[in-house]
Amino acid sequence: MSEHIPPLRRPMVARDPAEQHRVATPLELLFDLCFVAAVGQAAAQLHHGLAEGHFAATGIGYLMVFFAIWWAWMNFTWFASAYDTDDVAYRALTLLQMAGVLVLAAGVPGAFHDYDFTIATIGYVVMRVAMVAQWLRAARQHPEGRAAALRYAGGVTVVQVGWILRLALPHPWSEVGFVVLVLAELAVPAVAEKRRQTAWHPHHIAERYGLFTIIVLGEVVLAVTAAIQEDVADGGWSAELLEIGFGGLLMIFAMWWTYFKHSAVEHLRDSLRASLSWGYGHYLVFAGIAAVGAGLEVAIDSSAHKAHVSAVTAALTVAIPLIVYLVTTGILHSGMADAGVAILVATAVGCGLLVATALLADRLSISGTVLVMGILMALLLVAGLFIQHGRRSAPAR
Repeated sequence: MSEHIPPLRRPMVARDPAEQHRVATPLELLFDLCFVAAVGQAAAQLHHGLAEGHFAATGIGYLMVFFAIWWAWMNFTWFASAYDTDDVAYRALTLLQMAGVLVLAAGVPGAFHDYDFTIATIGYVVMRVAMVAQWLRAARQHPEGRAAALRYAGGVTVVQVGWILRLALPHPWSEVGFVVLVLAELAVPAVAEKRRQTAWHPHHIAERYGLFTIIVLGEVVLAVTAAIQEDVADGGWSAELLEIGFGGLLMIFAMWWTYFKHSAVEHLRDSLRASLSWGYGHYLVFAGIAAVGAGLEVAIDSSAHKAHVSAVTAALTVAIPLIVYLVTTGILHSGMADAGVAILVATAVGCGLLVATALLADRLSISGTVLVMGILMALLLVAGLFIQHGRRSAPAR
């Protein structure tokens, strides 16, 4: 029984990056669920904005809000992989980060509707200040990693001051400030890890990213199911809803299988550039998945004549995030597979077919278009599997 009671305090020293059977903890899973609440808020606002035809403002707002969600999640994930002590102090600071993401989630509607990022910024800074406290603790208790930990703490602190000051900037300088601060955030790990990488666990990191991918896919299932249920309550079942439902299910299953075709474990420690590229690339992976859900909701609205956009536009709200997801995973996987070039070629062909299908939505109907795009995703997956297995079975020269 005592094994389940965390100690009040234990030294925060680096964990063994070769530790056997390292898996995600229950606290990390709870942490992920809080972040998915924010993802759901961002996707819901994206859905409503796209259905109303507010493409530019909604898309920019979504990318901005999603960066805050993803970056805070990513920083905690890599830190926890190296320094998870699971004592009371560690859990308390993690709780503070979860509180911060819920504040951020509460500020998402204001960021989209009124372009007011005050609440979202406060939530984000709360999360990041908690990470500064974690890094300072690691610097104090782990001498070997002190230099990197202090670089993290200092860099994160400076950037948070910048986020607060940005709130006072008028348009368009606030957007310029956002870009500058994003680049500064991305630079902190590259600078901090340059001389000595923290002791994160490759298998644990790969599992954490995989689990979050599944959770975001689950949020898509939940959002689409709720949209279908709403339409059924209004007018009952229809062939159009069944087509969208089945096409969406094919997309979700194909995205899941595509992601897990290759394992990144053996490649994460190749170099700092490789690990950063893989970690940073998941911004588009996660944002793309959530945006597919928003696009499917727009398609459902279009089928019920509730959306203020054409069928072609509604189809593109599904096709574009699918393409973002496919291109990003294709690039990430190309460095892990023997058939990297073939994977990229198949991805390019699949993306072209998705766009062509979306442009035919007026002739196919929006529901038929979603069904065809789902079938295309399944066929692209099959093609990728044939390429992968063909290379494995080819005789060595």
